[in-house]
Amino acid sequence: MRKNECPWAESADVVLRNLGSSPNGLEPDRAALLLDEHGHNRLPEVRRAGPLTRLARQFNNLLILVLIAAAIITGLLGHWIDTGVILAVVAINALIGYVQEGRAEAALDCLRNMLAPRANVIRAGERMAIPGTELVPGDIVVLEAGDKVPADLRLIDVAGLRVEEAMLTGESVPVRKVSQPVEADASLGDRRAMAFSGTMVTEGTGLGVVTATGQETEIGRISTMMAEVQAIKTPLITQMEVFARYLTGFVLAVATGILGFTVVLRETPFAEAFMIVVGLFVAAIPEGLPAVLTVTLAIGVQSMARRNAIVRRLPIIETLGAVSTICSDKTGTLTRNEMMLASAVTFGGTARVAGRGYAPEGAVEGGNRAALDAMAQVSALCNSAALVRDDKGWRVEGDPMEGALLAFAGKLGVPVADRASADSTIPFDARYRYMAVLHDGVVRLKGAPEQVISHCNTQMGPDGPEPLDRAFWDRAGADIAAQGQRVLALAQMPYTGADLNHDTLAHGLTLLGLVGLIDPPRDEAIAAVAECHEAGISVKMITGDHAGTAAAIGRQIGLRLTDHPLTGAEIDQMDDAALEAAIRRTDIFARTSPEHKLRLVQALQARGQVVAMTGDGVNDAPALKRADAGIAMGLKGSEAAREAADFVLADDNFASIAEAVKQGRTVYANLKKVITFLLPVNGGESISLIIAILFGLLLPISPLQILWVNMISSVALAMSLAFERPEATIMNQPPRRADAPILSRFILWRVLIVSVLFAIGIFGQFALAQAQGAGLDEARTMAVNTLVAMEVFYLFSVRYRHGWSLTWQGVKGTPAVLVAVALVAALQAIFTYLPVMQSLFGTVALAPWQLAQCAAAGVLLMVLLEFDKHAARGWKRLSSASP
Repeated sequence: MRKNECPWAESADVVLRNLGSSPNGLEPDRAALLLDEHGHNRLPEVRRAGPLTRLARQFNNLLILVLIAAAIITGLLGHWIDTGVILAVVAINALIGYVQEGRAEAALDCLRNMLAPRANVIRAGERMAIPGTELVPGDIVVLEAGDKVPADLRLIDVAGLRVEEAMLTGESVPVRKVSQPVEADASLGDRRAMAFSGTMVTEGTGLGVVTATGQETEIGRISTMMAEVQAIKTPLITQMEVFARYLTGFVLAVATGILGFTVVLRETPFAEAFMIVVGLFVAAIPEGLPAVLTVTLAIGVQSMARRNAIVRRLPIIETLGAVSTICSDKTGTLTRNEMMLASAVTFGGTARVAGRGYAPEGAVEGGNRAALDAMAQVSALCNSAALVRDDKGWRVEGDPMEGALLAFAGKLGVPVADRASADSTIPFDARYRYMAVLHDGVVRLKGAPEQVISHCNTQMGPDGPEPLDRAFWDRAGADIAAQGQRVLALAQMPYTGADLNHDTLAHGLTLLGLVGLIDPPRDEAIAAVAECHEAGISVKMITGDHAGTAAAIGRQIGLRLTDHPLTGAEIDQMDDAALEAAIRRTDIFARTSPEHKLRLVQALQARGQVVAMTGDGVNDAPALKRADAGIAMGLKGSEAAREAADFVLADDNFASIAEAVKQGRTVYANLKKVITFLLPVNGGESISLIIAILFGLLLPISPLQILWVNMISSVALAMSLAFERPEATIMNQPPRRADAPILSRFILWRVLIVSVLFAIGIFGQFALAQAQGAGLDEARTMAVNTLVAMEVFYLFSVRYRHGWSLTWQGVKGTPAVLVAVALVAALQAIFTYLPVMQSLFGTVALAPWQLAQCAAAGVLLMVLLEFDKHAARGWKRLSSASP
């Protein structure tokens, strides 16, 4: 069969003829030929990056590549200690990145595992079980309750067949299947004459002919989309790449100038001049930044894990801080993925039904009590499902709508565990659209309202049966349907016969009432959507369910709706520009396919939005991968969705997303504090070296000592900033722009000012020590300890951008800050006094008064920065007060 044909729109006989098959199935020889032609019924393998490739990726960083080049040249010049230390820095950064990197994408593996391992087929007129991988187009497959559909099938015979397709279409309840053709342009969820690979049969039986296998199935098509979708870089990675390019370019330009100056004007030998330049490189480049960045993200990951959000790829946690739009699936994400009876209309009043989920507990108030009691009996007896209670609560075995009816009966006092068996039953049939049972001389029936009402002559009024008011029930049914609920009619009549048949039910029934069923929204989702709106984040619902249902749920959770939800059919008629305009007008999209979800995400990104996509089905996987942050449901979500996502909600709670955004914003704020702390340290080191080179002075700190400061004390102190608590107003601020530079004008000014102060402190202490009679090593040891002392006091200042740091709370800091300061003090003691370290780094032991002199520089730095804050606030107040 050609790929562009629509088997769901053709009769079963035509499909069989086109495939060269019959109800007796294929002959074994022909099946073997077709297997050679079409290949096995599996999805193609995808090559994955191996461990060595993943390790090599850790070195794809401009700052790291510059350090590697410097290590190679210092090695060629015979400076092996410098080479070893630089390479150790590179190796540590690579190891941290490799260990923390998320698992390789495995979505296609999960999709491949969703294909059924075995299939029951008819070949040459005989039923047999074969491996699912050996199915070919034209095979006749037998479907029974509990089976996983092994390939895409055109159904040729069904008997009460219902298939759970939520993971593929987003449909919230199992779909009743038919063998008659449907419209050629029917959306995926409306192709009722088809059964799709990977879906699950919930009840009934059927026969279907295989129309597509492997990559040609709907799941295979999604796998192809997954392979073609390119995951995009997070805003943080993009910003850090820009930062690295500018910093490296600036350092290279300065270093080239310094090298030329020392070789040409100072007539310094090239080897000596190059080692000076290496020292400048080491001073200017924040070697510890990649490690601190990774650890800061990892701390955020742990914090989110305590809130049931499991992060799979580290940089994604920061992306959440920039999210401006959340695209959410409906079923199981914003809703409970549990049917519940929401409306019960009787002639004499509408009943209010309380309770939650499938629990047969809750009050039913109002309405016609006689009619309600009779409706409870119909709900309990005209039913093939069962309610089961386990440690997680009540759940349904069978049709979710029938489970909701059982819960309704339980609320009205009808036991759901000890139901008597029916004397006679008419199963649901798509031609008649109702189900009926005979029990103790009473026929009880439920089904489609228009069909059931057509068989009724009377209705149950407050005082008993009375003539049917057809107009009343038509209005009631329309009102329930307008709320996005699925409507069922319940009826009964006395019957003295032994067996039921359709002729006996043609007339004479008494209509008891109508019920409306819906998959209700989560209470916490309503609050979470409101919180997202307050934080300036738009929430859009993208579902495969019907437009009416989507609109009803959307209104309940507070989403914006124009005249009606935008449907997949309407999206197909739009070009990209029209779609970008349409998504500004509505937040609700219904009857969407995987392609529609992917287009919507791309359209939002084209408008500059940072998009988080939530979902739980296979149909969500391509959009989850494309989104800036893919969020999968962990409890009821498919494995394919979880593996395509960047992080997983372990509790399937949409409310956890708002908390995750808060954590993402906190992580980004802490990262800016880390960068604001690290850059002035490197700036001060660089300026002090440049001053020494330009004026022909001795270097106040050696390159190895600079590496010690950058990789030990700077990293230890900077990491403490990763534990900073979120600001109280962090969720009252709008999302930051995705293209906003990580170095704002304020940060650049702060870095410049503090770098100059650090350089003055380093060079001033070095010169003061020499003036006091200290030798070169002693003076450098004092300069290094002064640098570390200034780092410690600057750490307390950088924690508070606006408030005073000279407070008890500011000095006390957080436990992480106090631990970091104690650790650095101990390491500096080892660096200064341990003989091995003295030999390696050229340090000497200092007297207590010399250590106090170093600490005084740190105190002076903090006092100056506090006055700078005060002056900035005063200038701001003065400017705002000026006319």
